[in-house]
Amino acid sequence: MFSAKSELFAQSAGALSPPQSISASDFPWDHGDKINLKWNLSEKNKRVSFFIIEQSSLNKDDDFVQVGKVDSNVNEFTVQGLDKNSSYYFRIKSGDRFGNLSKPKTLDYAIIPEQEWFDGRRFPLFLITIIFSGSVIFWIFRARSGVPLKIRKIAGLEAVDEAVGRATEMGQPILFVPGIQDINEIQTIAGLTVLSRVSKIAAEYDAKVEVPTSKSLVMTAARETIQASFLSAGRPESYNQDLVYYVTDEQFGYVAYIQGMMVREKPAACFYMGAFFAESLILAETGNTIGAIQVAGTAMPAQLPFFVAACDYTLIGEEFFAASAYLSEEPDQLGSLKGQDLGKVIVGIGIIIGVTLMTLGTILGAETIIGSKLLFFAEYLKSTILT
Repeated sequence: MFSAKSELFAQSAGALSPPQSISASDFPWDHGDKINLKWNLSEKNKRVSFFIIEQSSLNKDDDFVQVGKVDSNVNEFTVQGLDKNSSYYFRIKSGDRFGNLSKPKTLDYAIIPEQEWFDGRRFPLFLITIIFSGSVIFWIFRARSGVPLKIRKIAGLEAVDEAVGRATEMGQPILFVPGIQDINEIQTIAGLTVLSRVSKIAAEYDAKVEVPTSKSLVMTAARETIQASFLSAGRPESYNQDLVYYVTDEQFGYVAYIQGMMVREKPAACFYMGAFFAESLILAETGNTIGAIQVAGTAMPAQLPFFVAACDYTLIGEEFFAASAYLSEEPDQLGSLKGQDLGKVIVGIGIIIGVTLMTLGTILGAETIIGSKLLFFAEYLKSTILT
C-alpha cells in the first residue's frame, strides 16, 4: 500500500510542468509599485492545481520569495508593494493537489515598475470630487440668485430667541461659555458664530451677556464678535467689554469659577458652545440646578450624552457646524451647506453598497468566484472612495 502511494506521488510529480512562457509589464496608472505577470498554461495541465508566483531582485535561485498563489485556471497575477527604484525578476512554479512543485519558469529579463502621473485607482474619487464641487458651486449660485433654500430647522438655534427673551423678562444675565479650547479649534470658531447671534438678540432686548473664557485669544475674538453684534443692532453704546473676560487656562479652575458665578448670579439662559471635556456635566448640572434654559452645542462625542441629559436643547455634531449658515442665512454659506449634503449622500450610498458586498462575499466565501469578486469590489470601493 505504501509503495503504491509513493509511486502515485512520483507520477504526479513527474507529470508536472511549469508554464510554457512568462511575460511581465508595468501596471498602468499606478504609483510605480505594481507589475502585471502573464503566462501560457502548459499543455500538460491536467494535474496542475495551482501556480506559485515568486520574485527576486537579484535573480539568484535562493533569493526568490513567494508573493502569490493562484488556481490552475488563472494565467495572470499583479504583484504589489514593489519599489519603483528597483528591478525585479519573477518565476512561476506549477503545483498539484499533493503539494508537489514543478521546476520554475523564470522571466528572462528584469523589469522596473514605473510611476505614472495619475493613479487610476483614484479616478472614481476624482469624479466624485468633481460632482461634489459642482454641486456646491451650483447651490451657491442658486442662493445668490435669490432662490430660497430649504434648510431643516434646528431646535437649539430656534430656541435662542426664547432663551434671551426669558433672561430679559427676568432681569437676569445670559451666560455664554465658548468651550475650553483655543481659537485654532474649529469648534471654538463655530461657538463664536452662535455668540454673534446671541449677542445681537441680547443687544436688541437690552440684555446682559457674560462670556468668561479660558484663553486670551478667545477673549479678544469674543469681544470683537459682541461689539460687531451690538453695532449691527444699533446699540453700540450698550456694549461693555468687561463682560467678556479671561479667567484661567487651568481646566477645573475655570469650571469652578463658572460654577460659582452661576450659583451666585443665577443666569436665566446658559449657552455652552465649543469643545468640552469632563467639565461638560459639571456645567450642565449646575445650570439645571439653578433652573436656567440651557442650549449646548459640541462635536465631542463623549460629551454629547451629558449635554443631552441635562440641557434643554443640544446641537449635535453637524448641527453645530451648520449653525453659521443657519443663523446668518448668507447665500455662500447656505449654498455650501446644501452642496455638502450631496457628498454625504454619496458617501452613505457607498457605505451601504460596500457593506452589502462585503457581507455577501463573506457568506459565499472567498474561495468561490462570485464571493471573491464581491470581496474584491468591496475592497476596491473602500480603497478608492471611502478612504
